[in-house]
Amino acid sequence: MASSLTKDSVLPGTPGSEKTFFGHPRGLATLFMTEMWERFSYYGMRALLPLYLVAPGGLHMSAASATAIYSVYLSLVYLLAMPGGWFADRVLGPRKTVAVAGAVIMLGHLTLALPWAGTFFAGLGLVAIGSGLLKANISTMVGHLYKGTDDPRRDGGFTIFYIGINLGAFAAPLIIGTIGENVNWHIGFALAAVGMGVGLTQFLLGSRHLDPRSDVVPTPLSAEEKRATLRKSALWAAVAVVFYAIVGFSGVYTLNWVLVPITIAGLLIPVMVLVRIKRDKELDRTEQSKMTAYIWFFVAAAVFWMIYDQGGSTVSLFAEKSADNSIFGWEFPVSWYQSVNPIMIMALAPVFAWLWVALARRGKEPSTAVKFGMGLVLVGASFFLFLAPLAIADGGHKAAALWLVGIYFVQTVGELTLSPVGLSVTTKMAPAKYASQMMGVWFLAVTAGDATTGLLSTAGVDLNTKGIVALEACLAAVAGLAVWMYRNKVKTLMGDVR
Repeated sequence: MASSLTKDSVLPGTPGSEKTFFGHPRGLATLFMTEMWERFSYYGMRALLPLYLVAPGGLHMSAASATAIYSVYLSLVYLLAMPGGWFADRVLGPRKTVAVAGAVIMLGHLTLALPWAGTFFAGLGLVAIGSGLLKANISTMVGHLYKGTDDPRRDGGFTIFYIGINLGAFAAPLIIGTIGENVNWHIGFALAAVGMGVGLTQFLLGSRHLDPRSDVVPTPLSAEEKRATLRKSALWAAVAVVFYAIVGFSGVYTLNWVLVPITIAGLLIPVMVLVRIKRDKELDRTEQSKMTAYIWFFVAAAVFWMIYDQGGSTVSLFAEKSADNSIFGWEFPVSWYQSVNPIMIMALAPVFAWLWVALARRGKEPSTAVKFGMGLVLVGASFFLFLAPLAIADGGHKAAALWLVGIYFVQTVGELTLSPVGLSVTTKMAPAKYASQMMGVWFLAVTAGDATTGLLSTAGVDLNTKGIVALEACLAAVAGLAVWMYRNKVKTLMGDVR
């Protein structure tokens, strides 16, 4: 490939005359940078979150409570991606929705920076709402940049976009994590707001390079639908306010009154959404078949994310308590472990992008189902590896940092076989009626996985025990094997999508 931004010396408007970003549409650079800064803010806050929750200078909670809050928060972020997609499809369109989302996220991080527990949870809620509005729509706009599902650059474009995510995720723990752990927790959260502010500014300046479809509201609400939606929203908000007021004034309120309903919703809503789409009689036979295949990928992804996202909670809290967080005698903040995965992504993602193209040219590229099976087996292997440092800690010793680095490495390889491919296949298999919403459906797989973790934690299950870790590892390996065994059936259901 040529340089990142090139312009051929031919007349404007002729094929090949437009500016490109690593050979891709110029709008990919705008979305790349926006997502990079948004992920900088998000992953910086996320790296601090479980550590702040257990720290004596933070909220000083138990590890189980911290894991539950962390998992429920992640579940909520991805759960809200679905209404975020709906909001773009019916109200503002993807581009304007992302602009609003950036402002809400920035406000949320500023609220987290205030030194009170009440404002802290309000800030988490705002970041979750903003992230939900942004996530599905920015990925949908990446899909808009390519002309049809057969564009050979499509998978590569999503992989480059994925590098932007991980560039922000790599820098965040090193900067925000260090300031938060070593200087002041709330200054760290404020730095996350600065990052989102930079990302929002860049998006507003570069949005002219996006595809015109990003400004379109595909199925706008009628005036009557708007009134009905507002009435229903107000009713449910009033029910929630009255219910929690009664619980609070009765003196029986605990954090589980919030955590348990969200985790249950995180498990039930994905199932309800998939059933609703699958039973939609407006979908033709081909779309129905693709949705049947998609359910396989959805379930596989839910199992994957259930284990993978514990790298920021279960594994991180283990590191804080039971690991020797030093290399050659040099001690580093616990939050820095969260930079291991993104730096490996940046190193390996181009290799995987090249590998898939090279294998495709030879007719040997693994099918989407095979890639998903590989991802599940690898994330299971990462938790089999986790058993070693757990055994060392049980013996009264501190586990070496390289054990944890090894866990993140195996998870990274698994992520690269599943996550970018999942984003791409979602845009390829989405029924036309559910354009932006289907990306929200993809993120519901993360919701289901994290909700499962949250439910286990609120039920008192200690996720840092060898028995539970081994059980989760076996579950992922068995699920990966099942996907591989039924790969041909899934391939047939996918129709013309490869």
